[in-house]
Amino acid sequence: MEENYTRKESLAKNYGLSEADFEQIKAKGISLDKIETELLLFKSGISKIYIERPATLGDGIVKLTTEQFQSYAHSFDANKTALKLKKFVPASGAASRMFKFLNEFLNDFDHENETINAYINRKKDKNLPIFLAGIEKFPFFDEIKSVVKQLYPDYYSLESHEKSYRFIKLMLSTEHFDFANKPKGVLDFHKYPTHVATPVEEHLNECAFYAASNSVSHLHFTVSENHQNLFTTIIDKVKDKVESKTDTKVHISYSYQDQSTDTIAVDMNNRPFRNEQNELVFRPGGHGALINNLNELEADVIFIKNIDNVIQNHIHEITLYKKGLAGILLELQQKGFEILNAIDSRSIGENDTEEIIRFMQQQLNIDVLDDFYKYTLENKIDFIKNKLNRPIRVCGMVKNEGEPGGGPFWVRSFKGNVSLQIVESSQVDTHNSEQASILSKATHFNPVDLVCATKNYQGKKFDLTQFVDQSTGFIVHKNNKGIDLKGYELPGLWNGAMAKWITVFVEVPLVTFNPVKTVNDLLKPAHQPQYEN
Repeated sequence: MEENYTRKESLAKNYGLSEADFEQIKAKGISLDKIETELLLFKSGISKIYIERPATLGDGIVKLTTEQFQSYAHSFDANKTALKLKKFVPASGAASRMFKFLNEFLNDFDHENETINAYINRKKDKNLPIFLAGIEKFPFFDEIKSVVKQLYPDYYSLESHEKSYRFIKLMLSTEHFDFANKPKGVLDFHKYPTHVATPVEEHLNECAFYAASNSVSHLHFTVSENHQNLFTTIIDKVKDKVESKTDTKVHISYSYQDQSTDTIAVDMNNRPFRNEQNELVFRPGGHGALINNLNELEADVIFIKNIDNVIQNHIHEITLYKKGLAGILLELQQKGFEILNAIDSRSIGENDTEEIIRFMQQQLNIDVLDDFYKYTLENKIDFIKNKLNRPIRVCGMVKNEGEPGGGPFWVRSFKGNVSLQIVESSQVDTHNSEQASILSKATHFNPVDLVCATKNYQGKKFDLTQFVDQSTGFIVHKNNKGIDLKGYELPGLWNGAMAKWITVFVEVPLVTFNPVKTVNDLLKPAHQPQYEN
C-alpha cells in the first residue's frame, strides 16, 4: 500500500498525473508500476537488438524432404489421439490497410474534373489499375454490383470509369459495405461454385483437417468485442456444413485483447498525451498482448496462424506441412521430457551430459557456453533442466521473396547468449552498416506458421509471461487528429513474447504462405477458383 502511494506521488510530481488520471488508470486494470515503466521507456528509448547472422539452411533452419514431412505427419497422426489440439488465430485487426490505396483514391480523386485514368497518371498509382483490371474476379463483385445497380437505375448508361468509381465508393461507404472498417476475417475471400467463403469459414475447414483428434477440433479466435457478432453470424451459417463435410466436431471459442495490456501514449516531449477532454490516451499494446490470451488456452498442441493466410486450393498440401511441423514438435518434446524425467529420478550421470548437450545444441539450437564442461555435475544438470523446461515452438519458414515482416536470425543478448529469434526490421539498428548488411542477407521469412507446446514434462501449463523478453518492445510514431504522438507496443507475440522459448525453424514451401495484405492479393492464384480440383 505504501509502495503504491509512493508511486502515485512520483507520477504526480514527475508527469503531472491527477487523481482523475489515477482513477482512469485503475478502471483499465493497469498497474502504476506498468505506467511508470512505460513512461521511463519513452525517455530512455529502447535498445536495438544485435543480430549476429541470419538463420539459413543448415544453420538454424532445418530442410526436410517431402518424404520426411510425410513421416513426421504420419507420426503426429499416430500420437494425436491422446492429445487435445487447438488452433489459435489472431483476428481482431480491421481491414483498413487492405483497402488503403482505395481509400486514398476516394479522398484525392477529383470526381467532377478528372477521369480515373487521369488520377492514376497524376498519382502514379500502381495498385488501382490492377484492382480495376481484375474487378470482376473479386469474390464480392457480384454482390456489390447488384447493390450499385439498385441504387443507380442509370447504371447501364454510365461510362466505365463512373461504374468503377461508384463500385469503390459503395464498397467502402460506412452506410453500405464498409469493408475497410470490418475485420479481415469476415470479408469475402474465395468464390466457390455454390457460395462465397470468408477467412473464418476457411479456418474452420483447415482446423478440421489438421488440428483435430478423435474427430474433435478446437478453434480459438482473438477478436474485438464489438465485432464478435460478425464472427458468430458467419459461424452459425457454416459450422454445420463444415462439420458434416469433414466428419469433425469444431468447438469455437473467443477472447479479447485485455484492456489492461493497453499502453500509455505520450507527446513528442514524452509527457502523457491527452485528448480533447483532457483524459489520458491509451493505445492497444499490439499483438504481443495476445501472449496473455495464449496463456489461458488449455491444449497439448497449439497451431498459430494469421487470419488472412488462407487459400482456396491445396488444402491437402497445407495439411501435410502443418502435421509435419507438429510431428517434429512432438518428437523433440518427447526427447526433452525423457531427459527431464531422468533428472528427477537422479539417473543422469556425468557420461550422459555430453549426449544431452549435443541434442540441445544440434536439434534445439540452445547456446551452451564454452566453460560448461568445467561445471560440477550438479551445475550441469541445473543448466540442462533450466534450458529444457520451457515451452517449445516449431516455426515454418518460407524463402524470402521480398515480403515485409519478420525473419529468422541468430541474436546475441546483452549477456552474450546466442539464440534463434524472429526479428522485425524495426528492432534492428539499420543505421549501423554491419547490422543493416546482416539484415539484408536474410534468406527466409516468417509467415506466422507456428506449432506450440505450452505444458511442461509434468503436464502442467507454463506461465508464458515468464518467458517474455521485456526489452524487445517497440516505440511507434502515430497521429491523433493531426497531432503527433508516440506509443509503445509490447514485445511481438512471435518475437520478444516468445524469446525465451525453445525455438526450431523448419523450411516449408511457399504454397503454405498466401496472406492478403492488400485487396489485390485476392487476385493471386491461391485465392482464385480452381473448380477442377
